[in-house]
Amino acid sequence: PPLSPEEAARAAHRAGLPLDGERHAPVAAVARTVHEVLSRLRDLDYGDTPPALSGTPEGR
Repeated sequence: PPLSPEEAARAAHRAGLPLDGERHAPVAAVARTVHEVLSRLRDLDYGDTPPALSGTPEGR
């Protein structure tokens, strides 16, 4: 379910990040977007993709 502005404010407060009233709705909108993206990533089939820790950084 989408995060309401009030829920976003409560979550931010619990995390020690109180928000001004005008920021509740924008933060809720961003949280919804992040949730949607993460949901899509969870649904991907990574198959034989190795963990990121198995590679080496570029340029080394």
